[in-house]
Amino acid sequence: MGFLEDFRASVESVPAMLQRNYALMRDLDKSLLGVRQQNEQRCEQEINDIKRRIESGNIQPDASLFKFSDEALDEQKHCIRIADEKVALATQAYDMVDAHIQQLDQYLRKIEEIRRERELAAAAAAAGASNAEGNTRSGRGEGGRGGRKKYSISWLAAEQPAIELELPVDPNEPRYCVCHQVSYGNMVACDNPSCQIEWFHFECVGLKEHPKGKWYCPNCVGLQKRRKGK
Repeated sequence: MGFLEDFRASVESVPAMLQRNYALMRDLDKSLLGVRQQNEQRCEQEINDIKRRIESGNIQPDASLFKFSDEALDEQKHCIRIADEKVALATQAYDMVDAHIQQLDQYLRKIEEIRRERELAAAAAAAGASNAEGNTRSGRGEGGRGGRKKYSISWLAAEQPAIELELPVDPNEPRYCVCHQVSYGNMVACDNPSCQIEWFHFECVGLKEHPKGKWYCPNCVGLQKRRKGK
């Protein structure tokens, strides 16, 4: 899949770029700390100087006349510029990571489309086997359906070649499971001979592996409980 190779190549540069931004932010933090401490000391000194001048009667206690020196104001403006640079670097790092996440989401959707196409292509290739299997299901086997063995239907093998085809689902194909969909992936059969559905997808009935011994679907289990409760 070429798009995966492209994404891997673009992601390889992300750690180095993030480290660069974080290093610059750390340097700005140190610079900001130094300027801020210097400004706090200057402002405190100027405030104390104003208090002494008021106490000595050299100036009137009029707040409208009090202001910090140009040096103190320049230091405060410098602190704001440093903080803005930090915000810009943080925003740049966020946007870069977010762009790669969105790109990854697109690739994941593409992979999901390919997976579905492979399932449909494999289902079409296995149509003959599916018909024979359907006859066995409807005929309930030689010894009756109660004695059948549970097995999985897995059409998407690891070695399955990449076949990108858009094949529609046959509307006449039998539907199974509580989801009323066609058979695909891993399926399990209910051991109740009177089960109306008969076959179920693993994920729809909460299974991750083949059950040991007899297995009954949720509908049949509920029916058995209701009968016992009478």
